[in-house]
Formats: sequence, C-alpha cells, structure tokens
Amino acid sequence: MARQASDTRFELQKGRMLRAAARCFNEKGYSGTSLKDVADILGLTDAALYYYVKNKEELVYLCYLRAGDVGRESMDRAIREGRDGLDIVRRYLRYHLDVMTGERGPIAIMSEIPSLKPEHRDRVLDISRAHGARFESILQRGIEDGSIAPCNVRMTGNAIMGALNWVPKWFRGDAAVAASVVEEFPQILSAGLEP
Repeated sequence: MARQASDTRFELQKGRMLRAAARCFNEKGYSGTSLKDVADILGLTDAALYYYVKNKEELVYLCYLRAGDVGRESMDRAIREGRDGLDIVRRYLRYHLDVMTGERGPIAIMSEIPSLKPEHRDRVLDISRAHGARFESILQRGIEDGSIAPCNVRMTGNAIMGALNWVPKWFRGDAAVAASVVEEFPQILSAGLEP
C-alpha cells in the first residue's frame, strides 16, 4: 500500500512538473527555458527536478509525449461518442481544447522537435504523423457520410491542427477565455467543413 501511495505521489508531481515545463517552453521556447525556471514555478530546487528527468532535453521530450497522449485520448473519446465525421471533428476539438485550457493544461506546443536527440525526435514525429493521419481519416469519413464537404483532407487537417496546436502559445489561463475557446473554437475551426 505504501508503494502504491509513493507511485501516486510520484505521478502527481511528475504531472505538475510537465504542466509547469509546458508553460515555460510555450512562453520562452526551448533555448530560453532552464530547469530552474520550471523548478521556480513548482517551488522546488532545480536539483529536485533531476529526480524526475536527466536534463532539459528529456523534459521537453516528456512534455511532447504527454501532448501526444492528450491528443490521442481526446480523439479516442470523440470517435467513441461521435455520430458522423463532422460531429467527431467538433467533439475532438472541444475535448482537446478543454484539456489545453483546463486544469490538465497547458500542453506543450511541439515547436522544438529539432532540439530533441534523434531517437526522441523520431518517436515524437511518429506520434505526430499517426495523429495527423487519424484526423485525416475522420475527415474522409465525414466526406463519405456526407457530413463534411469534399476537401483535400491533408491540407484541411494541417490547417485545423495548426490552429489547434497554437492555442497554448497565446492562452494564459483566464477561465472566461477558456470557456469561450472551448465553446467557440470547434465551431470556428470546423465551419468550413459543412456541406
């Protein structure tokens, strides 16, 4: 039982660390962020962070893995609950935005992939490509079921994902803005998909 409590505390602290790191990386970029910046947000010494990560590169890698997990969870839920392609797209956007702007946020913008060592870079790119391909398949499904107008799914997917993934760059935690983002962005980003 003590081991389980210790594991839970470790995961909770690691989650806090990844959210703090995402905030720093989104605001200052990779080169402008230090482990001390992250530690200061958490009220820890920078040495305490070495309990969780070896270095800054590993920290940004873990932030990107977390971002991939959040995207996948949001998409899985939207696919389970959606009625047709357009409904799945809107649900996915709402669920993903809710995490980005809610208590589980922020999520790191994957803008520093070149700074990763090769094996980490390849893993993150694989996750990103798989996620993009899944989103394109949802768009294609919508075209086939008539809920989405015919479009170039690659370009449309890139445009929507680009707008979605940039939200953490400008969002700063205001609850009223978060509610507007979650309510309005799915409609704004998907309005052009309607037949």
